[in-house]
Amino acid sequence: MKLCVIPIDNRPVCYNLIKEIAKIDEGIELYIPPRNLLGSLTKDAKVVGLYSWLCKLPEVDGIVLSLDTLAYGGLIPSRRCPDSYQDIVSRMNDFKEVLMTKNAKIYAVSSIMRISNNNYNEEEKEYWNKYGKYIFEYSYEKHKYASNLGLESPVKNLIPPDILNDYKQTRLRNFKVNKMYLEWKKEGFFDTLIFSKDDCAEFGYNVMEAEHLQRLGGEVITGADEIPLSLISKAIECDLSVNPVFIEPENKNLISNYEDVSIEKSVQNQLKFAGIKTSQDADITLIVNNFKEHQGEIVMKQPTEQFSGELNLPNNPYMIADVRNANGADNNFVEEFFKKFRYDDFYGYSAWNTSSNSLGSLICCAKVKYNALKNNSYNDDAFKKVQMVRFLDDWAYQANIRQQIKEPCNIQELMKPYEKRVSDILELKIKNEYSYPWNRLFEIEVVNELY
Repeated sequence: MKLCVIPIDNRPVCYNLIKEIAKIDEGIELYIPPRNLLGSLTKDAKVVGLYSWLCKLPEVDGIVLSLDTLAYGGLIPSRRCPDSYQDIVSRMNDFKEVLMTKNAKIYAVSSIMRISNNNYNEEEKEYWNKYGKYIFEYSYEKHKYASNLGLESPVKNLIPPDILNDYKQTRLRNFKVNKMYLEWKKEGFFDTLIFSKDDCAEFGYNVMEAEHLQRLGGEVITGADEIPLSLISKAIECDLSVNPVFIEPENKNLISNYEDVSIEKSVQNQLKFAGIKTSQDADITLIVNNFKEHQGEIVMKQPTEQFSGELNLPNNPYMIADVRNANGADNNFVEEFFKKFRYDDFYGYSAWNTSSNSLGSLICCAKVKYNALKNNSYNDDAFKKVQMVRFLDDWAYQANIRQQIKEPCNIQELMKPYEKRVSDILELKIKNEYSYPWNRLFEIEVVNELY
């Protein structure tokens, strides 16, 4: 299968993970732009360079496409980009012409602009550090009380009119672009078009826009960074069934942090999106280490009741979504899992960032492995390398090492005990190196090689 992927940005989970999962199936011929063409925290994607790269791309079977990268320069730039609606329409029409020459199925995602509930402007416009929470509250109340015609949230008086107007105009521009994509879908340009809903609350402009797009026939899914991987899952055509099993079944109706649907619904949506059937008599069991009462978040000092008891692994193939915390493993669960670990039937582990992030990437890895085994094109070392990164990032770093440091630093020695444990269970001799690609603690990059 010849597959082209244009990621959201250059983060390890958005770029490296795609490349490393593709290597699990030697039957996948992956085309992905050079990393330096993609956006980062402070730099937009090089859109002209991406256009030239796409022009040279040979015909492929499928193209997984982050529309934000081409339209705005990336997911984060989609909230900052100063270009007008007309400028973006002109640019995207140029890309559309090139993409049509590739005779490929196009699996695309475009974000519904998020609205974060904080005064933290690292990924937003400058004014977010003073007015972010006010804008969130205004948006929330505007939607919640929309039926009360004529009433206006008093929070509006706390936001300078020019700032509120700028925010609304940026939202409106992006919303109009998304409606244009819907027209392209109706024309048959996209095989699949998904609108991603990131960092959600129950109410807000983003929720209103999602509902509007759905009324127009659009497909909306909660999530963001994992969606290109979910689209890869969708592009891989093979019959696969999964049986979701929740560690805390009585609490599967609870809603994860940064999401607006229950963890059970999130699981169902991710499996359906990936083209996977659910069945009790399934090919793979998906074990979900879900939470009681509320999801924890280690770095934000939001505790939750951790796993206790005994883990009974199924006798058939299995994969694990460890979502008791947002962004970081449940240490108790990992300890119990390592005691019971059985590699022969293991199809993956994930615990990074939101529940949807973990689920979408995990399911993609499992489906690629399943299909590769079916077609005798499986690379076991590549699968082990992916799992090594997930354990070292999601468990060792996010749940442990990150809590011991205050700024990016050399963590090589701190990681060694964790490296040994993971190497032992995976029976893999590997050298790992660590860096901070966006110069912040939020994510690390794990680069490994066999020896």
